[in-house]
Amino acid sequence: MSSNSAEPFQSPLNSDLAPAALFRFIAGIDEAGRGPLAGPLVVAAVVFEPGRTPINGLADSKQLCAERREVLYARIVDRAVAWHAVFIEVDQIDRINIYHATMLGMRLALEGVMHVAPDSRLCLARIDGNALPRDLPCRAEAIIGGDGLDRSIMAASIVAKVTRDRHMCALHQHWPGYGFDEHKGYATPAHRAALMRLGPCPQHRRSFAPVREAMQGPDLFESREIVEPLLAD
Repeated sequence: MSSNSAEPFQSPLNSDLAPAALFRFIAGIDEAGRGPLAGPLVVAAVVFEPGRTPINGLADSKQLCAERREVLYARIVDRAVAWHAVFIEVDQIDRINIYHATMLGMRLALEGVMHVAPDSRLCLARIDGNALPRDLPCRAEAIIGGDGLDRSIMAASIVAKVTRDRHMCALHQHWPGYGFDEHKGYATPAHRAALMRLGPCPQHRRSFAPVREAMQGPDLFESREIVEPLLAD
């Protein structure tokens, strides 16, 4: 890969996007888990060759049922040129805030697939949202609603969502009282009730207001061991 990073290109209004045909590799990037009260943020990057998305049925992961996401996940990781999923854990989210955690995860996810491009000028990153991280290793575009518009971003959204959902089900085995396997850490009424009843566990984001409110009571799990993240590559 070239040592010279390309200047990022941001298009918050989805205008003047670079033609995909100009690039050898297209990397879609999306995240899962910005809003939950518990669990990590997961950011995924998926690389397809321009004009080749050999998977039918791709869509924004939020529009797909869990069973369909699992089917598509298996096809994506089998047929993509490269893919990478990054975990940003709770302690780092609390330390740098969820926005900066998202920017960090996007950069790390992209770096995790850049090995396929012998020259960074051959790769274009398309990122869901209206902001780009700094110091990206190749040219990049921010696309509002990209998870419903760009197939590489759709694939990344599915990989991020499935990876995180599986991880939250694993966390449920260690802290079953919260229902992580059902709500995946989001602020459902059942989750908030359990949080108020039990207090936060080590996987709760203490920088989020509902968790801080629950911390007025005893932090019952402060000394419990934190599960290591399930990294995917």
